[in-house]
Amino acid sequence: MLVAGDSTLHKPRMTPNDIFDRNTRARFRNRAAQARPEDRWIVTRMAEELIERLDPVKRSFERVLIIGNEFGALSRELVKRGAKVTIADAGPTRGGVTCDEDRLPFASHSFDLVMALGTLDTVNDLPGALALIRRVLVPDGLFLGAMMGAGSLSLLKSVIADVEPGVARIHPQIDVRGAGDLLARAGFVLPVADAETLDVRYSSFMRLIGDLRANALTNAMVSRRAMTRSHFAQLATRFEATERRETFSIIHMTGWAPTGKAEGAI
Repeated sequence: MLVAGDSTLHKPRMTPNDIFDRNTRARFRNRAAQARPEDRWIVTRMAEELIERLDPVKRSFERVLIIGNEFGALSRELVKRGAKVTIADAGPTRGGVTCDEDRLPFASHSFDLVMALGTLDTVNDLPGALALIRRVLVPDGLFLGAMMGAGSLSLLKSVIADVEPGVARIHPQIDVRGAGDLLARAGFVLPVADAETLDVRYSSFMRLIGDLRANALTNAMVSRRAMTRSHFAQLATRFEATERRETFSIIHMTGWAPTGKAEGAI
């Protein structure tokens, strides 16, 4: 059965070191929750891959935390397998827990499986979030995660650089080696990170923008500023003049919590 938590929306408190605006990020995730299921295909692809990676694990998981609202498909599959599922997201979760990944409100050793779906690349404190995930896992608990990584949106980055040189509209993204290093630093055992590349041909610039919005992949950085209509039109024109092939690099992460008592401090 699904475990309901505190779904009350509250305005997250910003800190001087935040790269991403927590309120904007929550708003974008709320917008994604209203998108058509067929437009959320990137999140759906991540969820399907997480299930595929879980299948070979020869053990059962009874208490599962899903970080990132996956709109039901992943949680339904886990419930069918006998798990009690808690969903946590920076935006509304329809009965789940509203929180940021670097501020997880769960007690130590609350879950034997944590799955993070498409959100960790925009968390303000990724090392802290991974350490918290390790802490909420029981000894020998499993973490599986998927997020956008370095190499994503190469075409969009290129046209933005042409139209607005020096303007950051796509946040920095971590690569596979960096993801593996962070898993090890967070205290995970047998950390593994690898990447899957999706090559997508778009019919139009607006279709790409629609997919980014539907999957909560738009710019939520504190430094973001509004784009003028002129620049937006120029981006569309330059994008349409290309082959319109865009790249999404999805980083998959796997790690086990240490056996015995949790080690170290967060």
